[in-house]
Amino acid sequence: MERINKITDGVIWKQILIFFFPILLGSFFQQLYNTVDAIIVGQYVGSNALAAVGGSSAQIINFLVGFFLGISSGASIIISRYYGAKNKEKTSKAVHNAILLAITFGIILMILGYYFAPSALKMMGEPEAIFTLSLDYIRIYFFGSIFSLTYNIGAGILNAIGDSRKPLYFLICSTIINVVLDIIFVRVFGLGVQGVAFATIISQFCSACLVLFSLSRTRDLHRFEFKKLRFDSEILKKVIYIGFPAGIQSTMYSISNIFIQSSINSFGTDTIAAYTVYGKIDGLFWMMMNAFGISAMTFAAQNFGAHKLDRVHKCVKTCLVMAFGSTIVVSIFLYFSSTMFFRIFTDDVNVITIGNSMLRFLVPMYFTWVCIEILSSVIRASGDSLGPLIISAIGICLMRVLWVFFVVPYNHNIIVLIASYPVTWVLCSIAFIVYYRRKIKGWF
Repeated sequence: MERINKITDGVIWKQILIFFFPILLGSFFQQLYNTVDAIIVGQYVGSNALAAVGGSSAQIINFLVGFFLGISSGASIIISRYYGAKNKEKTSKAVHNAILLAITFGIILMILGYYFAPSALKMMGEPEAIFTLSLDYIRIYFFGSIFSLTYNIGAGILNAIGDSRKPLYFLICSTIINVVLDIIFVRVFGLGVQGVAFATIISQFCSACLVLFSLSRTRDLHRFEFKKLRFDSEILKKVIYIGFPAGIQSTMYSISNIFIQSSINSFGTDTIAAYTVYGKIDGLFWMMMNAFGISAMTFAAQNFGAHKLDRVHKCVKTCLVMAFGSTIVVSIFLYFSSTMFFRIFTDDVNVITIGNSMLRFLVPMYFTWVCIEILSSVIRASGDSLGPLIISAIGICLMRVLWVFFVVPYNHNIIVLIASYPVTWVLCSIAFIVYYRRKIKGWF
């Protein structure tokens, strides 16, 4: 008996919630994964180590990893569409192309991360007090690039076919391993920043093994077999066509954040540490938006593949309503709990004060991001990655860079600097709404 695909045939709002919550919990553990590193070094090593783990080093990692994961996202969209169309042969080819792509990119990242990290840190104006710590963290982290990318693309494959539970289980396991190793390496062996980096790559190795084992055990269309691990030129072209603009888009976000981070570095170590902690707290919102984005993209891609455009339109409406409602709740919670969260990471009064001012300024503006996340995900699911790239390049990267160079110098204030975020969110939201109405007609 043929298995019913509830993404293309089930009740939309119920299936979105069933799919959404495991991704949300998975994103929570992914955030916890990174947050534990910051908490342990902040509490047991010091604010310099905290700044080293989450400052310029984090931006460089996001820049390189984000580009390759953006390209790999093209594979997830292709897999979703083939799976929605019940095409066994092409689904299998897309799966094996995706995993081989992750392994290849992991090797490239390992080389780039090791050799170009010193130049990148110097270019960003990394303070001398934390330069060596940041460099150690980056170089060790990038040795685990293959494991990180393999897990992420494996989880992307599972999400693409509608299974958001297994990636959650794997993340829970790897997070527990990461926490235990963080404590052992930092508290017991006193390895500091290096210990945190080693704990990360070991836990990433475990999660990569789990996801590959899961894919190799399934009997469904997306079964993975090592003997089939080869590139298919037709599939690869489609993956690059959709994924490359997504990779460039991710790079645009990272470039703008690198400029922001470079400007933040000019405010001193306390501000760098405060921004690092803010980024961890801020992650509660972004993990929720990421879950909505993946849900919207998966549902849209499978229904595009099944030629059910009416369900695509209903999916967009449902995700927007859910995302706006959730954003309001999370924003209120974070605004009134900010001090409590900052004290988890550090007892430094100055760091907490600076961080609170950042968070309470930005949190009320979160709602302006919702349309960007949902609409860009659905547009990419349709096979169009160029439109989102152009909008993001202009609305995010260019506008933020111009803000750093032409607004901040006249008022060297941290709030003026981070005001670039909501300004660009509003501009991009308007652009995506207009583009979506023209690209996919019929839902207004």
